[in-house]
Amino acid sequence: MKLTSPAFIHNGAIPTKYTCDGGDINPPLIIENIPKGVKSLTLIVDDPDAPMGTWVHWVVFDIPVTSRIGENTIPGKQGINDFRKKNYGGPCPPSGTHRYFFKIYALDKELNLKEGISKKELGKAMEPHILEKAELIGLYKRE
Repeated sequence: MKLTSPAFIHNGAIPTKYTCDGGDINPPLIIENIPKGVKSLTLIVDDPDAPMGTWVHWVVFDIPVTSRIGENTIPGKQGINDFRKKNYGGPCPPSGTHRYFFKIYALDKELNLKEGISKKELGKAMEPHILEKAELIGLYKRE
Protein backbone atom coordinates (compact mmCIF):
# COMPACT_ATOMS: atom_id res chain seq x y z
CA MET A 1 0.00 0.00 0.00
CA LYS A 2 1.21 3.52 -0.73
CA LEU A 3 0.04 6.94 0.55
CA THR A 4 0.83 10.13 -1.36
CA SER A 5 -0.57 13.63 -1.77
CA PRO A 6 -0.77 15.88 -4.82
CA ALA A 7 -0.17 18.78 -2.39
CA PHE A 8 3.31 17.78 -1.12
CA ILE A 9 5.96 15.09 -1.56
CA HIS A 10 7.13 12.61 1.10
CA ASN A 11 9.40 14.49 3.53
CA GLY A 12 8.53 17.73 1.71
CA ALA A 13 6.96 20.95 2.97
CA ILE A 14 3.23 20.98 3.65
CA PRO A 15 1.69 24.05 1.96
CA THR A 16 0.46 26.75 4.37
CA LYS A 17 -3.10 26.23 3.10
CA TYR A 18 -3.28 22.98 5.12
CA THR A 19 -1.97 24.50 8.39
CA CYS A 20 -3.20 26.77 11.18
CA ASP A 21 -1.58 29.64 9.28
CA GLY A 22 -3.77 29.02 6.24
CA GLY A 23 -7.18 27.43 5.70
CA ASP A 24 -6.57 24.71 8.31
CA ILE A 25 -8.08 22.12 5.95
CA ASN A 26 -6.90 18.59 5.30
CA PRO A 27 -4.77 17.99 2.20
CA PRO A 28 -5.90 15.58 -0.51
CA LEU A 29 -4.50 12.06 -0.17
CA ILE A 30 -4.09 9.24 -2.69
CA ILE A 31 -4.13 5.63 -1.50
CA GLU A 32 -2.67 3.06 -3.89
CA ASN A 33 -2.38 -0.73 -3.87
CA ILE A 34 -5.07 -1.34 -1.25
CA PRO A 35 -4.95 -5.06 -0.44
CA LYS A 36 -7.86 -7.40 -1.13
CA GLY A 37 -10.21 -8.09 1.76
CA VAL A 38 -10.10 -4.55 3.16
CA LYS A 39 -13.44 -3.46 4.68
CA SER A 40 -12.47 -0.01 5.98
CA LEU A 41 -9.62 2.47 6.31
CA THR A 42 -8.36 4.44 9.29
CA LEU A 43 -6.31 7.65 9.06
CA ILE A 44 -4.25 9.10 11.89
CA VAL A 45 -2.24 12.32 11.56
CA ASP A 46 0.19 13.16 14.33
CA ASP A 47 3.34 15.13 15.16
CA PRO A 48 6.02 13.26 17.13
CA ASP A 49 8.12 16.44 17.43
CA ALA A 50 5.67 18.33 19.68
CA PRO A 51 7.23 19.58 22.94
CA MET A 52 4.79 17.62 25.16
CA GLY A 53 5.14 14.36 23.18
CA THR A 54 3.28 13.15 20.10
CA TRP A 55 0.44 15.56 19.25
CA VAL A 56 -2.61 14.08 17.51
CA HIS A 57 -3.96 16.26 14.68
CA TRP A 58 -6.63 14.03 13.14
CA VAL A 59 -8.28 10.68 13.84
CA VAL A 60 -10.65 9.26 11.20
CA PHE A 61 -11.98 5.70 11.09
CA ASP A 62 -14.59 3.58 9.29
CA ILE A 63 -13.55 5.29 6.05
CA PRO A 64 -15.14 3.42 3.13
CA VAL A 65 -12.51 1.75 0.94
CA THR A 66 -11.39 4.45 -1.50
CA SER A 67 -8.29 5.45 -3.41
CA ARG A 68 -8.74 9.17 -2.67
CA ILE A 69 -9.48 11.37 0.33
CA GLY A 70 -10.45 14.77 -0.97
CA GLU A 71 -9.20 18.12 0.24
CA ASN A 72 -11.28 19.63 3.05
CA THR A 73 -13.45 16.52 3.50
CA ILE A 74 -14.57 14.29 6.36
CA PRO A 75 -14.09 10.80 4.88
CA GLY A 76 -15.35 8.80 7.87
CA LYS A 77 -16.15 8.97 11.58
CA GLN A 78 -13.87 11.29 13.53
CA GLY A 79 -12.14 10.68 16.81
CA ILE A 80 -10.90 13.37 19.15
CA ASN A 81 -7.61 15.14 18.46
CA ASP A 82 -5.30 16.83 20.95
CA PHE A 83 -6.98 20.18 20.25
CA ARG A 84 -9.99 18.47 21.97
CA LYS A 85 -11.98 18.62 18.73
CA LYS A 86 -13.46 16.09 16.32
CA ASN A 87 -11.89 17.51 13.16
CA TYR A 88 -8.65 18.06 11.29
CA GLY A 89 -6.29 20.37 13.14
CA GLY A 90 -3.52 21.44 10.80
CA PRO A 91 0.18 21.74 11.58
CA CYS A 92 0.88 24.60 13.99
CA PRO A 93 4.32 24.03 15.54
CA PRO A 94 5.36 26.44 18.32
CA SER A 95 8.94 26.55 16.97
CA GLY A 96 11.21 24.86 14.47
CA THR A 97 10.35 22.37 11.75
CA HIS A 98 8.05 19.53 12.77
CA ARG A 99 7.27 16.25 11.01
CA TYR A 100 3.63 15.34 10.42
CA PHE A 101 2.89 11.66 9.93
CA PHE A 102 -0.17 10.80 7.82
CA LYS A 103 -0.77 7.10 8.54
CA ILE A 104 -3.37 5.06 6.69
CA TYR A 105 -4.41 1.62 7.92
CA ALA A 106 -6.28 -1.01 5.89
CA LEU A 107 -8.57 -3.03 8.15
CA ASP A 108 -10.40 -6.31 7.65
CA LYS A 109 -13.60 -4.91 9.23
CA GLU A 110 -15.54 -1.75 10.01
CA LEU A 111 -14.97 -0.87 13.64
CA ASN A 112 -18.41 0.65 14.33
CA LEU A 113 -17.09 2.68 17.26
CA LYS A 114 -18.60 5.95 18.45
CA GLU A 115 -17.26 9.29 17.23
CA GLY A 116 -14.99 11.12 19.64
CA ILE A 117 -12.85 8.08 20.47
CA SER A 118 -9.20 8.77 21.34
CA LYS A 119 -6.24 7.67 19.21
CA LYS A 120 -5.23 5.28 22.00
CA GLU A 121 -8.70 3.66 22.21
CA LEU A 122 -8.85 3.43 18.42
CA GLY A 123 -5.40 1.84 18.30
CA LYS A 124 -6.46 -0.93 20.68
CA ALA A 125 -9.67 -1.61 18.72
CA MET A 126 -8.02 -1.73 15.29
CA GLU A 127 -4.76 -3.51 16.17
CA PRO A 128 -5.98 -7.08 15.51
CA HIS A 129 -7.62 -6.00 12.24
CA ILE A 130 -4.74 -4.23 10.45
CA LEU A 131 -3.95 -5.85 7.10
CA GLU A 132 -1.52 -3.20 5.92
CA LYS A 133 -0.28 0.32 6.70
CA ALA A 134 1.23 3.16 4.67
CA GLU A 135 2.72 6.46 5.74
CA LEU A 136 3.36 9.91 4.28
CA ILE A 137 5.48 12.46 6.15
CA GLY A 138 5.16 16.20 5.60
CA LEU A 139 7.20 18.99 7.16
CA TYR A 140 6.08 22.38 8.39
CA LYS A 141 7.80 25.38 9.99
CA ARG A 142 5.97 28.59 10.84
CA GLU A 143 7.46 31.78 9.47
